Amino acid sequence: MTAGQPQGEPRSEKSLLEAALQNMPHGLCMYEKDGRIILFNDRYAKLMGIPPTDLKGLNLLDIFKLRKASGHLRGDPEEALRAVVSDVQEGRPSTRIVEAEPGRWVRISQQPMEGGGWVSIVEDVSEWRRAQAQILHLERHDALTDLPNRKVFHEELENVLSRISRTDGHVAVHWLDLDNFKVINDSLGHPIGDDLLKSVALRLSACVRDSDCVARLGADEFGILQVGQQELTAPEIAACADRMIELITAPYAIRGHQIIVGASIGISIAPTDATDPDALLKNAEMALYRAKDEGRGTYRFFETGMDIRAQARRQLELDLRAGLIRNEFEIFYQPIYDIETVRIVCFEALVRWNHPLRGHLLPGEFIPFAEEIGLIASLGNLVLRQACQDAARWSQRVAVAVNLSPAQLRYGELVPSMVAALSDSGLSAERLELEITESVFLKDSNAALEVLHRLRELGIRISMDDFGTGYSSLSFLRSFPFDKIKIDASFVRDLASRDDSVAIVRAVIGLARSLGITSTAEAVETSEQLTILRAEGCNEVQGYLFNPPRPAAEVETMLSVG
Repeated sequence: MTAGQPQGEPRSEKSLLEAALQNMPHGLCMYEKDGRIILFNDRYAKLMGIPPTDLKGLNLLDIFKLRKASGHLRGDPEEALRAVVSDVQEGRPSTRIVEAEPGRWVRISQQPMEGGGWVSIVEDVSEWRRAQAQILHLERHDALTDLPNRKVFHEELENVLSRISRTDGHVAVHWLDLDNFKVINDSLGHPIGDDLLKSVALRLSACVRDSDCVARLGADEFGILQVGQQELTAPEIAACADRMIELITAPYAIRGHQIIVGASIGISIAPTDATDPDALLKNAEMALYRAKDEGRGTYRFFETGMDIRAQARRQLELDLRAGLIRNEFEIFYQPIYDIETVRIVCFEALVRWNHPLRGHLLPGEFIPFAEEIGLIASLGNLVLRQACQDAARWSQRVAVAVNLSPAQLRYGELVPSMVAALSDSGLSAERLELEITESVFLKDSNAALEVLHRLRELGIRISMDDFGTGYSSLSFLRSFPFDKIKIDASFVRDLASRDDSVAIVRAVIGLARSLGITSTAEAVETSEQLTILRAEGCNEVQGYLFNPPRPAAEVETMLSVG
């Protein structure tokens, strides 16, 4: 007896057993060999869905009949009895998990006793069952969008292929990738990017049939199985792709931001293109690459021969990454001249790739790809640092102009990278010019303007390149005090043959003059073009008429001549 326990008669073993039985967390029932109940606790009756008073004097078959009558047993009572008795008669324990009532599961363990009869222990496992179901769901579904994951998509594709092989049906695999999702994620933040992905998943799920399957395959990639019991025609498949692109590209309102994102789709068809799941997915991915290469925001069907193109693309990525490590990139410089004095005032830095197998590659052959795969920040930083170091060693204090990709401007470390490049090289900030195009402003103009203002506060000059080719160049001249406007090569090229080009160039030069901005004409190739530009009052010129881009080692020669 513990301290403080009131004095009284000692409790009998029977009452102690009764107390222990009724306070067990599990249900317990003991049966005779013939199935008649010997004893039970209230917990057993509750878990089995039967009032305790109804159990007295009953056998197991009666229990199953009561459970059947109350809706707690789905099968036949006599079959349920035979399943239990067969195990008990053979003297082997058994455990089963059954749904005692909708949403509530119990584990029933039968333990035979010596001399016959058995003990039945019942445990409520509903929470465990729900936890297991949740774990299984998470293993097979994407945690963010709750769509089936890549593993389930592959399994579903295998099942569909097996089914259509017997029914002469077809299935189209749509591999959908969001265009420029990384830009949105980087500029607006991952929480908004996550909400965008969830919204995309909802739109995709809403636009397919119940027989189709939508899954998330990767970061911003989704897979759609379009299943046809009979032949799927190309127009039907194309209509499905068009519908998805139209839905995905409609504006999203997320956390106070209006967001527009594009979508590209690659399509492969079984059994036409392949009958193996991996081959179909590979073909759809190759078709996706073609859709992206041809402008994005569209779809492409797989065609024989795309594999060669895809392999070349993968090899280019490997080469580009290796080239950065092996320092295969070289900066060439093209001079910019004051049109009146014909003296060099600046050199534009233009990167070249000395590819070990393909030779000398121009920027257009690798810069867009570097932007697409996220290497432009590394490549751009390399060009910036090298250009600053080269310019700091020149014998004359002319400026150096470096092209800035829109992706670089959205790179969070751009300003610190500029500061480091100037500090390490010793180049003064006023000798550095950054050339941007108006596409910089198309995604998040406020953020872009903020970065540009910070760069200008450092003393760096900002130039708008390719002026006049976009739809909003004039509006951005009001938003930011540019130091220079570069007239696009397409207008300069046609100066001698088209009056409208002369009118446009005259207007741009006049606009620059009125705003106090330097005007520079690029791609000047003939004396006639130069004469017109001088007559219109252009400030600076650049082009093959004077010098093509040349290696860094030839800068001093150009300076001495120019």
